[in-house]
Amino acid sequence: MPVELQHPHAASTVLLLTSALPLIDAALRGSVLALLLLPTVALLRRKAPSAATRVAVAMALGLAVQVISSTPWFEASVPRLWQAPLVGVSVANAVLFWVFAAALFDDGFRLRALHGLAWLGAATVGTLNCAWLAGSDSAWAPVTMTAQRLIAPVGAVLAVWAALAHARSDLVEGRRRLRHLLVAVGVVYTLAQLAARLASPYGRLSETSALVDVLAQLCIAAIAVWELLELSRPVAPAGLLHPGPAAAARPTSTAPPEPAPAEERLADALRLVMEEGHAYRRENLGIANLAAQLAVPEYRLRRLINQRLGHRNFNAYVNGYRLAAARAALADPTQCARPILSIALESGFQSIGPFNRAFKADTGCTPSEFRQQHRADSGIGQPQTAP
Repeated sequence: MPVELQHPHAASTVLLLTSALPLIDAALRGSVLALLLLPTVALLRRKAPSAATRVAVAMALGLAVQVISSTPWFEASVPRLWQAPLVGVSVANAVLFWVFAAALFDDGFRLRALHGLAWLGAATVGTLNCAWLAGSDSAWAPVTMTAQRLIAPVGAVLAVWAALAHARSDLVEGRRRLRHLLVAVGVVYTLAQLAARLASPYGRLSETSALVDVLAQLCIAAIAVWELLELSRPVAPAGLLHPGPAAAARPTSTAPPEPAPAEERLADALRLVMEEGHAYRRENLGIANLAAQLAVPEYRLRRLINQRLGHRNFNAYVNGYRLAAARAALADPTQCARPILSIALESGFQSIGPFNRAFKADTGCTPSEFRQQHRADSGIGQPQTAP
């Protein structure tokens, strides 16, 4: 007796599931699109979005294009020339994932021409391969197809690097957790999709593979939407106890809540160590050894500097003290003959290059220009007129 007759219910269940796959796939893709596009529209209406928000919106739109273009019916029915631009955008999503990770985890991130050129190059390679080169006899086909296959893993490696580069100095607890989660999910998805397309004819996904793919996209979309909402939320410290040089000018719209006695004692101890003990001058000062000096768990010190003092990055917090000391020395008439390098090293910087960049970002001028301005204001070096 044939096997299928022994299990008619199992066969009918398999047949029902197989016939339902397109409907399940369509429902999931619709959910992903809604999850991506609705918050994106709301964010686009905001005035003066940050660079991180713009990149997050671009990645959400890129994922939406990928959700549509990777539909099995779309890949099988739509002419390749029409698919080509959408495939190019989908390929370039690996670049957007890298830029998104850099923008999300680096408070000093700025969009540069390199980011746009990388995205344009990836999109061009994907478009050309889909429209003309894939499966052709062109001598360029192996080169461009290899380049397209490398874009995803290279983007994943760059995203991992961006997420882990300054993980130790990140003071935002939620963002620290997200570094590992987003990188793990994004990298696993990118590599799994690459392997699935390499194993399938013409790089197309089967209906089952496409369903798994859209489930993964749904997870990534949920994470991306959560971050879109977090990025759009204004960040304000709960209250400033001893703000330090970098945060002192930051106004607060409401009165800070009364701090707990233990928190206030820790803030006082931190202020003494930084302002009177000049801990910021110490070479390779980190959150771990500063917490050890204060005899408190690292997480408590992170939370204090982030939630009470309003800093998102430990290095930026320490550099605030270093830059304040350097500004005071450069403006001091008695130190006008001291080399700028000596002032930078004494303030805690390890070399002149990072000092110059940080100083210009903070004041809008170079250390030499800052010193000259203060000389002019104080009249030092100016010719004296006769009474």
